Amino acid sequence: MPYKTVHRGHHHFGWDNGLPPVAQVSPGEVVEFEVVDASGGQLSPASTAEDVARLDFARVNPVTGPVFVEGAEPGDALVVEVVGLEGSGWGWTAIIPGFGLLAEDFPKPHLHLSRYTQEGVEFLPGVRLPYSPFPGTLGVAPGAPGVHSVVPPREVGGNLDIRDLGEGARLYLPVQVPGALFSVGDTHAVQGDGEVCGTAVESPMRLTLRFDLKKAAHLPRPAFETPARAAGGPGDRGFFATTGIAPDLMVAAKDAVRYMIDHLGREYGLSPEAAYMLCSVAVDLRISEVVDAPNWVVSAYLPKGVFL
Repeated sequence: MPYKTVHRGHHHFGWDNGLPPVAQVSPGEVVEFEVVDASGGQLSPASTAEDVARLDFARVNPVTGPVFVEGAEPGDALVVEVVGLEGSGWGWTAIIPGFGLLAEDFPKPHLHLSRYTQEGVEFLPGVRLPYSPFPGTLGVAPGAPGVHSVVPPREVGGNLDIRDLGEGARLYLPVQVPGALFSVGDTHAVQGDGEVCGTAVESPMRLTLRFDLKKAAHLPRPAFETPARAAGGPGDRGFFATTGIAPDLMVAAKDAVRYMIDHLGREYGLSPEAAYMLCSVAVDLRISEVVDAPNWVVSAYLPKGVFL
C-alpha cells in the first residue's frame, strides 16, 4: 500500500522545537522516510580519504523531518516501530580526525567503502558481515528552545546508535513538546556495539516507520523492545531495554539499571529489591555508543522470556 513519504530534501542539522513540521501523521500511521547518509551527501562511492579531511561538519548527521504526531503531548511516549529498511547497496566507514574512541591513536583520515546486499556486507576480501540495517538517529524535539546539536544523544533520543533498533523493534521516546516533532537519520548497514571508530557502514536508505502513543508514560529516557527470535532461550521472546545517557559511563550504567528497576515495578509489580536482584541475574548491560561526545549510551537488556 502507498505510504506518506518524507523526502530526503526535508532534512535539518539540529534539534529545534521551533522548526515547522514537514508532515503531520496520526497514531497508527506508517510513513516512509528518505534518509541521507551521515555525511549529508558529502561522501560517495567515488570518495577518498581526502574527502574525509574536507568534510563540512555543519552538514554531517542530517535528520529527515520533523514530523508532527497528532495527539502527542508532553509526558507521553512516542512509540516508533521500525517496519522496514531498503538499502542503497553501498556504504562508507571512516576514521575522522579528532573523532572516535581512539582519536589520539588514529590522527589521520581514512575511508573504507563497502558494497552490500540482503545476503551480507562485503567489507574486505574474505570479510563478510551480516546485513543488519537500522537508523542510528531517532529522536523528538527537546523542550528547551533553540538549536541543539544532533551529534550527542540526549533524553529525547537522537543519535542513539543502538544496533538492535532494526526491523520489528519499537522505540519509546519521551515527548517534551506538542506533536513530538520526530526526525530520523544516520542509517547503517551494520554496526558493532559502541561504534568505536565513530562510524558504522554509513549508507543512505529508505525506511518505513509506524507511529503510536503511550499516554502519560513519563519516561525519563528512551526505552525499546526488540522482536522475538525464532528460538534460543529466554531471549527468544525478544527484549525490553532501558537506556542511560550521560557523559560518564558509570552514571549511564547506573541510570539504565535504575530505569529498569522502575520498569519492573511498574509492569510486573516487583519490589525494588526483587527487581534489583533480577537485574543482577538476568539483565545484560551493553555499551551501545561511546563516541558521540559528550554523552554515551548504556542499554540494559531484559529478556522477556524470563516471565512465564
